[in-house]
Amino acid sequence: MKDFSGIPGTFLGLILRITQFGFAVASIASMASAKTPRFFNFTTFCSLMSSMALQSIWSFALALLDTHALVRKKIVLNPVIIGFYAVGDGVISTLSLAAASASAGVTIYYFNDMGNCHFVECQKYQISVVFAILSWISASMSSLIMLWLLGAA
Repeated sequence: MKDFSGIPGTFLGLILRITQFGFAVASIASMASAKTPRFFNFTTFCSLMSSMALQSIWSFALALLDTHALVRKKIVLNPVIIGFYAVGDGVISTLSLAAASASAGVTIYYFNDMGNCHFVECQKYQISVVFAILSWISASMSSLIMLWLLGAA
């Protein structure tokens, strides 16, 4: 197997997982900290919260595995484990992209086109969508790295 940046058990892999986790938690915190939590009225915002919660759990668990591998100074190159990482990252990144895109569309339609929004509330929802997209970017990078690593096996 080739040695790619960001593979499990390396420092860059751990940094990638931490950024996924951080952006997902920031997205949840931004949405939940709105003055009036009206996001429960919109299915897309609830799906964003759900996908970001799943993203944060997945990323945190894999960050723990990366930390364990770093402490033991072992790089994870087992094709079965890499396949598990690749499938999990692919599913998580697809869910994150779908939820972030739908939430961005509803945010633009409802808050800009309808004009029915309080400024602080709109800003928090928009920031939440931005953090979700950043979380998706790091999750898709991880997914591509795992697929390349699996293909190189």
